[in-house]
Amino acid sequence: MAIYEGKDSSVDDAPKPHESGDEPARSLSLSETEGLEGLSLYEKKCVLINREIDAQGMGKYQWYIWGLCGFGYMLDLLWAQAFGLVLSPLKQELGFLGDETGNISVAFSSGLTAGAFVWGVLVDIVGRQWAFNLTVLFTTVFGLGLGGTNSYPSFLVLTAFVGFGIGGNIPIDTTITLEFIPQNRRFLLALLSIFQPIGVVVTSGIAYGFIPKYSCSPNFSQEGALPSCRNVAAGVACCAKADNMGWRYLLFTLGAISLAVFVFRFVLFRFKESPKYLVYRGKDDKAIGVLQYIAKFNGKQTAITLETFEALAREHNSVGSGTAILGGGAKQLQSSAWEKTKLEFARYKMLFANKQMTRLTLLVWATYIMDFWGFTVAGTYLPTILATKNGQLHLSLEFTYRSYVYIFLPGTVGVVIGALMYGVPRVGRKWTMVLSSGLMGASIFIFSAVNDEKSNIGLNVMEYFFQSMFNAVLYGWTPEVFPAPIRGTACGLASFWGRLFGIVSPLIAQQLYGNSGNINSVLYLAGGVTLGCVITTALLPNKAIGAQSF
Repeated sequence: MAIYEGKDSSVDDAPKPHESGDEPARSLSLSETEGLEGLSLYEKKCVLINREIDAQGMGKYQWYIWGLCGFGYMLDLLWAQAFGLVLSPLKQELGFLGDETGNISVAFSSGLTAGAFVWGVLVDIVGRQWAFNLTVLFTTVFGLGLGGTNSYPSFLVLTAFVGFGIGGNIPIDTTITLEFIPQNRRFLLALLSIFQPIGVVVTSGIAYGFIPKYSCSPNFSQEGALPSCRNVAAGVACCAKADNMGWRYLLFTLGAISLAVFVFRFVLFRFKESPKYLVYRGKDDKAIGVLQYIAKFNGKQTAITLETFEALAREHNSVGSGTAILGGGAKQLQSSAWEKTKLEFARYKMLFANKQMTRLTLLVWATYIMDFWGFTVAGTYLPTILATKNGQLHLSLEFTYRSYVYIFLPGTVGVVIGALMYGVPRVGRKWTMVLSSGLMGASIFIFSAVNDEKSNIGLNVMEYFFQSMFNAVLYGWTPEVFPAPIRGTACGLASFWGRLFGIVSPLIAQQLYGNSGNINSVLYLAGGVTLGCVITTALLPNKAIGAQSF
């Protein structure tokens, strides 16, 4: 597996642009250089890269990228779902108080928050290649350790580190996918989210196999549940580790799945650095090398050459005022340290470059905040609330855990519908998000008003169906509207704000649920904030929807 180590190994196997006898299969036509007026040199090169990728089509390399990035999405909710499912058996064994139940979500969300910010920024500084592999490595190492913990504090620490690894997955994976797929396949960005409900279903299925069978009896959902051995005197019947291994088996299995994903990414596939990232860093020759490698991998030919970029730079400089630094290739690499520093800080100004960009950035942040607030509370407490409601109806723990599979599996259909809505006239990305967020919030409110077997399952299905549809479009659309130099950072910052408020929301829910035991108050909190996404997505600027990405 090639990895970035000082020099870029992403082009080791690619034909060298200036090798003797290595002539391009064809030259760029005049029509391919049209439509570049008014763009910066960097943007012109990105347009040519887009056209080259479009011309090559959706080849094997792109499908491998899409699948491996999908595994990153899968890990995101694979672990998030796990913490909701292990909460009750963990509490029964370790004996922490009811008002401490939210600490797991806080620890996980803290890690996610730090990970979203750190990996989101690093992916635009050190490149996509490092982050693509290291996020999964973090998740694997600390995830495998979770099942072996014997105290609540150590469990929380490892949970935070797992969150740190997972936190970078969505901003990184969407960025990578966008920069390698043809523009007519952008719906695949939304379709990446199909791996999330798959992750939830996998976790729920494994939990169904382990937790009901390997939990203390009477278990946490039954009357007279055994107390923790930490809270009773010796000789009193209690819930011991040996009798409560189900949640540990679940976490060990998820750690093994994470390890398998790391092996696929790091060992079995040679991921190449993004050409747009390389162009932004002035490494035009390596960007061309990557495009040539992808073409060779897919059994295609490439027309774009280093001479194309050099001619483009000469033409741009002849009609402009001075020599462009950004996108200037070798001249950019030879610029002074001060010029490079100014260029680095100029990246962050792109988020607020004009009124429309400022409006877009702030609305994206607000949408992520309310979305993460709502589904963090729902994901943390809905399993416990459903188990409590089913217990009141005298339904078994096996029935409850089996129900999770029924609830989350239709989420895959929600993702597919969200992806299909991408290109529907007068609906598209924007109004799909408006509609799905409204129905997601409404289903949570309705769930608070009913309590019977069919309604409990049906309304949870409805909530997760529209949550999956909304997040599929939101996660796929976000990297589209930000340029490549700031794309990873923009996605990471949006995720950072969402994750940050994902820390606050379970603390509030913990107080509402722990102090009063009123489950409806938690549902009102999740549903009410989620409905705010209806407003923020409706206010998104239309011009930003579906524009060409640079």
